[in-house]
Amino acid sequence: MASYDASEIESKWRKKWTDSKLYEVDLNSDKPKYYNLVMFPYPSGDKLHVGHWYNYAPADSWGRYMRMKGHNVFQPMGFDSFGLPAENYAIKSGVHPRESTLKNVEHMKKQLSDMGAMYDWDKSVTTSEPDYYRWSQWVFLQLYGKDLAYKKTAPVNWCDSCQTVLANEQAQDGTCERCDSEVTKKDLAQWFFKIRDYAEDLLNHDDLDWPEKTVLMQKNWIGKSEGCDIDFKLEDGSETLTCYTTRPDTLFSVTFIVVAPEHPLVDKFVEGTEYEDEVKKMREKIYNQTDIERTSEGGKDKLGAFLGKYAINPANGEKVPVYMANFALMYGTGVVMADAHDQRDFEFAHKYDIPLKFVISEDGKEIDPKDFDEAYVEDGMLFNSGEFSGMNNREALPKMIKWLEENKNGRATINYRLRDWLISRQRYWGAPIPVVYDPEGNPHPVPEEHLPWMLPTDVEFKPTGESPLAASKEFIERTEKIFGKGWRPEVDTMDTFVCSSWYYLRYPCTTMEDMPFDKKVDDKWLPVDMYIGGPEHACMHLLYARFINMALHDMGHIGFKEPFKKLVHQGMVTKDGAKMSKSKGNVVSPDEFIEKYGSDVFRMYLMFMGPFTDGGDWNDKGITGIARFVDRFFGVVSEKSEVKDSKALAKALNKLIKKVSADIERFQFNTCVAAMMEFVNFVMKNGIDDESRKVLVRLIAPLAPHLAEEGWSVLGEKDSIFNSQWPEYDEKLVVDDTVVLGVQVNGKVRGEVEIGVHTSQENALEIARLNPNVSKYLEEGKVVKEIYVPGKIIGFVVK
Repeated sequence: MASYDASEIESKWRKKWTDSKLYEVDLNSDKPKYYNLVMFPYPSGDKLHVGHWYNYAPADSWGRYMRMKGHNVFQPMGFDSFGLPAENYAIKSGVHPRESTLKNVEHMKKQLSDMGAMYDWDKSVTTSEPDYYRWSQWVFLQLYGKDLAYKKTAPVNWCDSCQTVLANEQAQDGTCERCDSEVTKKDLAQWFFKIRDYAEDLLNHDDLDWPEKTVLMQKNWIGKSEGCDIDFKLEDGSETLTCYTTRPDTLFSVTFIVVAPEHPLVDKFVEGTEYEDEVKKMREKIYNQTDIERTSEGGKDKLGAFLGKYAINPANGEKVPVYMANFALMYGTGVVMADAHDQRDFEFAHKYDIPLKFVISEDGKEIDPKDFDEAYVEDGMLFNSGEFSGMNNREALPKMIKWLEENKNGRATINYRLRDWLISRQRYWGAPIPVVYDPEGNPHPVPEEHLPWMLPTDVEFKPTGESPLAASKEFIERTEKIFGKGWRPEVDTMDTFVCSSWYYLRYPCTTMEDMPFDKKVDDKWLPVDMYIGGPEHACMHLLYARFINMALHDMGHIGFKEPFKKLVHQGMVTKDGAKMSKSKGNVVSPDEFIEKYGSDVFRMYLMFMGPFTDGGDWNDKGITGIARFVDRFFGVVSEKSEVKDSKALAKALNKLIKKVSADIERFQFNTCVAAMMEFVNFVMKNGIDDESRKVLVRLIAPLAPHLAEEGWSVLGEKDSIFNSQWPEYDEKLVVDDTVVLGVQVNGKVRGEVEIGVHTSQENALEIARLNPNVSKYLEEGKVVKEIYVPGKIIGFVVK
C-alpha cells in the first residue's frame, strides 16, 4: 500500500496554495458570492488549542464545500486585538501592548496557516492598528452626529480588580466577565450608545436563520413588556411620580411606592432633611450588591429607606409612603408601585412594617394579608376595587388602563429592559474616544480630518481607576495645539466591542484608505452568508453588531439592515467533562498530534467527536483510528484495483455523495467521516475505478484538504481540487431495490423481512408469515386483520 507522509505532503500543498494565490478572492467575480465568516480571535501569546481548532477547522471545511458548489467564497480572518490581556501583560512585563500584540498576531497567523485554512490574508484586519481604529472612531462620530452617542453621570458597573466600568452585558451575573471579580456600582460620567432606540428593531429576527435559543436569549435580554404608566402626585404637590407597571389591576392594593437608588429624585427628596444620612448610607450598601442580589426574593436581602415623602394613590385617594429600595432598578421609570400581590413588595413591607392589603382572591371574597405568609400572586376576582370589583383581574386590565387614561392618571405604554450600551473604559489599550472639551467643559467631536485620533504612547499602564491617557503629556499638548489653549481630550477609551461591532464591513474593503468601506462593494457582499462562533456572544457582540449595522443602514451608509444572515454556534470541547482553561491546567495543545499525524487527521478526529453544534469531551485514544483510515484512503486512491461488482460500486458511491452532501449541509461532519470509512472498507473488498476515485477525493476535500489535493494529483489532475465541482448523485442509483420492514403482531415488532420495494401486498404478507419469529405468534390465534404500508410496516392482528 502507498505510504502517506502527512508532514511532507501538507507542507508541499500549503506552499503551492500560497504560491498560486489560490485563496485570493476576486471580489468582482460574476460567480454567486458566499461570505463565510468565523468570529475573529483575540491574539493571545498562547498556541492554538483544541477549542480554536474545533471552531476554525469545520468552518473552513464549510467554506471549501461552498467553493466546490460553485460559489465565489470570501473567507477572511482578522484579530480582535484591543483589550485587557495585552494591557495586563504590559503591566507585568513593561512590554508595550502594541509590541506584544503584533508579535502575537504574526504568531497566530502562522498557526492558522498551518491548519490549512483558506484565509485570504490580503484582506485581514487588526483592530488595534490605527488604520482600523481610525474607522471605529468614525463609527462613533456617525452615531454622535445622529444623537445616538451621549455622555451622562450615572451609577455604572465597576470592577475593582480591572479598575474599569463594564456594560450590563459584561456583568450579567454580578461578576466581571473578564476576571470573575464581584461587580459593584459607582457614579461616573460615561459615554453611552443609544441601543435602546433600536430595541423594537432588534426584537425582529424574522429574516434570520439563527438558532432558536439565541433568538430567545436576545428577546429576553431586550425584555419587552406592555403595561402602563400611572401618575402618583406627591402629597405636597412638588412632584409627580410615574410608576411603570404591567399590573394596573392591583392599583387599589398599593400601600407604598419604591424608587430606584439611582434615581435623581432620591437626592432631591432627602437633601438637607433628617433622612439624608440614612438614605446615603443605605444607598452605599445597595451599590455593593449585584443586580441579582438586589432583585432576588428573600426578606433578608431587602434593603431600603424612607424618603420623607408621601404620594396619593390616584385610584382611591389614599396617602402612601415613598421609599428607596434595592429591588427597584432603573427599568421603566425607576419608580415602582408596591402592593401585597408581589412577593418582593410583600417581603419589603414586612421588614419595614408597612401595612398591606389584598384586592384579589379566588372567589372575590375579602382576604387579609395578616393571614398569609406570602404574597397572593394568583389570578382571581377583584374586590375593594371600585367599579372593577367582581371582575376577573385579567379581564379588568385593559379596562383599568382605559379608565386611567380617561381620568388623565395614566397611559398605556411599552417598556424594554434593555439599557443603553455603556462604551467608556478607564483602561489604556483601546481606541480613544474621539471627543475633546473646550475650556468650559463642553464636549466637541474630533473632526474626521484628525482621525485616527491616535492613542498616546507616553503613559503608565497601571490601573488606578482613572484612564492612563489622563497622564499623557503628549495627548494634552496635541489637543491644545489643534484646538486651542485650555482644551482637553476625552481620556477614556472605547469598549472593545465597538471595534468588533462592524469589522465584517471592513474585510471586503481593507485596501481603502479614505473610507471605512465602500457601499457598493459591501452591498454586493453582505450580509454575511454564514457566521460561526460561540453562543456566549448572544447578548453582547451579536446584539451590538446588529445595532451598529442597523444604525449605519438608517444613515444610508449601507443598504442592508442585518449583518449576519445565517448563524451557527459550535459546541464546546471539554476535557474530562470540564471546560478547558489555563487555570485548570487542562488545555489540550494540538501540536504533538499534528506533528505525529498531520493537520488533516487532527481536523477529522475533532469532527468525528460528534455533531459540530454539540461539541464533545476530548479523548485522544481514537486518533490512531483516523490515522489508519487516512492511510487506507490514500491506498485506495493511489493504487489501481479490479472492480468485482460495478453496479454495487455505483450504488454505494452515489449513496455516499448524497449522504456526505446532506450531512455537510447540516454541519454533521462526524457522520460524513463515518460514511467515508464505511465506503473505503467496501471498496477495499470490491475494488474501485479511476473515475470513482476522483469522485471520492472530491468528497473528502472539505474535510481533509491536503489529503485530497495529493490524491487529486496522483490521479493525474493538474489544477487544484478546490477549483473542481462538487459531485452530484444519480437519483435512480440512491433508491434501494429492497427494503427491510418490521413485522408487528398485535402492535409488537416480532421480526424483520427484506422485500422488494415494489412487492405487492399479497407477496409481502406471505413473506412475513414465513418468518419463523413471526409465524409462532400467528399460530396463537386467528388472524383477524392484515396491515401493509409499503416501505414502512407489515402487521397482523391475532385473536
